[in-house]
Amino acid sequence: MKMLLLFSVLNLIFNFAGAQSLSDKEEVKNVIVAFQDDFNEGAFRNAHSYSTVDWVHINPGGGITKGREEVLMEVQEVHQRILKGVTMTIDRMDIRFVAPTVAVAVVIHLISPFELPIGVLNENQRNTKTYIIVKQNDKWLLAHDHNTVVQDN
Repeated sequence: MKMLLLFSVLNLIFNFAGAQSLSDKEEVKNVIVAFQDDFNEGAFRNAHSYSTVDWVHINPGGGITKGREEVLMEVQEVHQRILKGVTMTIDRMDIRFVAPTVAVAVVIHLISPFELPIGVLNENQRNTKTYIIVKQNDKWLLAHDHNTVVQDN
């Protein structure tokens, strides 16, 4: 009985460990890079190829938008006004698989300078962005992102 239990536990560990290949990690990274490319371009034209229909977006102000079409309306509007021409680059990225079909990525993005409508210039801004990427029909897709401005201490 103990041997059967040990074998079952080891089998689960090996199956879980084998579920995430280097290819999976690269595909998750590609989703984040695709999001960043769309951010930099501003119109988010490729979002349908890397996001789920029920994508949830939490903006730096804490606003929550649910559903891909609603998220796209929000981010496109912001990128046509406040963030027009603003770009972000990846400074650091940590990807962790919490289940065979779920990855969590915490990314530090460097944001190019921009001015808020109230005249405040944001320079050297860093954002911590948490991405939840899920595997659906053998494809990794962005299901949730949460953006937080890193406060300098």
